[in-house]
Amino acid sequence: MSVDGALAAGRSAAEARMRDTVRLYEQADDSFDRTTGTATPGIQTTLYTGKARVKTVAQASGEDVQAADREVRLLEYEVSLPWSTSLAPGKRVLPGMRIEVTASPDARMAGLILWVTGAQFGDQATAWRITTEDRS
Repeated sequence: MSVDGALAAGRSAAEARMRDTVRLYEQADDSFDRTTGTATPGIQTTLYTGKARVKTVAQASGEDVQAADREVRLLEYEVSLPWSTSLAPGKRVLPGMRIEVTASPDARMAGLILWVTGAQFGDQATAWRITTEDRS
């Protein structure tokens, strides 16, 4: 079997394991109205909606950090998208973007918001892997 044949088979197998549905988006900064004292969330721009595989990477090694006046536990997740996924011209996955799990066979994951920390690229990968963290 050629390298291309092996990659095609690996990509097909990786995609078959993608049972979650996600939305990758970027969000503009919030705006604050001094008159009313309320904050309005920034506009969200969806870059991808579709199937994915969401899995924990290092659940036991989550890091406790202080965020404002509360403690937050950062848990790492890896989100795999189909290798053939493309974004609009000029768009790249950047740290700070978010991935929302919109549906999953594990109903506890639905609604989970993950913050992108990095993305891996490679012509011999079987999926497009994005590293994220749960900041809840």
